[in-house]
Amino acid sequence: MRTFVAGQEAHGDIEFAELALGIDVDLFRGPLESETDDERAAREDAARDILADLRHEAEAGDEIAGWDALYADAVTHTVPFLRAARGHRSQTGEAA
Repeated sequence: MRTFVAGQEAHGDIEFAELALGIDVDLFRGPLESETDDERAAREDAARDILADLRHEAEAGDEIAGWDALYADAVTHTVPFLRAARGHRSQTGEAA
């Protein structure tokens, strides 16, 4: 079965959420691969700006923007499993 959102085919759950909600998960959560400090700072600045815009739109009465802001904020508090596992292994002295 194929799933389409706004005329685009979604390949997986994360892509479906991104298309349906308009939220780039990697922007708020961070990529699964490593990133430089400059890349991280730029990504976090952009995420903060977008989240502030969503909150402003929600306060102006846009209910969808409010839900998007809640989702984006929740995603910022997650850590990709693979990155968390790598960090845990390096702290315990196990090979990564």
